[in-house]
Amino acid sequence: MNTQQSSSNNSPFVSDLAAIRKRARQHVDKGAITDSYTADRETVIRLLNEALATELVCVLRYKRHYFMASGLMADSIKAEFLQHAQEEQAHGDLIAERIVQLRGEPDFNPEILAGRAHAEYVEGSDLRDMVKEDLVAERIAIDSYREMINYIGNKDTTTKRILESILAQEEEHADELSDMLDGWIGS
Repeated sequence: MNTQQSSSNNSPFVSDLAAIRKRARQHVDKGAITDSYTADRETVIRLLNEALATELVCVLRYKRHYFMASGLMADSIKAEFLQHAQEEQAHGDLIAERIVQLRGEPDFNPEILAGRAHAEYVEGSDLRDMVKEDLVAERIAIDSYREMINYIGNKDTTTKRILESILAQEEEHADELSDMLDGWIGS
């Protein structure tokens, strides 16, 4: 008995390695997309492009808030705005990379970003309003990512893991912004 048979007989995981190797040689032009990928790739790419647009709109909003923040509490809040902008940019980069892995094209067209984004670009009238608008946008992102994760399920585990890690950070952002609003002094 060879070691392949022995190890597969002792394990609940049984795989036909010869078949996997044969399939791997077919359609090599598809890169990471193998026959075992069961999600609707075009829909996943569309959802990821919506997420990319959302992240990029959030980067722009946070950057504006960073530069426009003024007042007594501005310095500490500006630092949070800048950090959030950088983290949102990193999310966008992860999403764009995944779109390319799925043989799609990340859409950075500025003319349609705001229309595709789930969150809105709201400038805010003062520092407190900026924090509130950023919290609203984070809450929208949280629900959007959760819906995408539920839609994808186990059909695309890589995309699901990427979205889950982004979701965790969006929840952290929302918590930080909520704490800022809770601690606000004055009107």
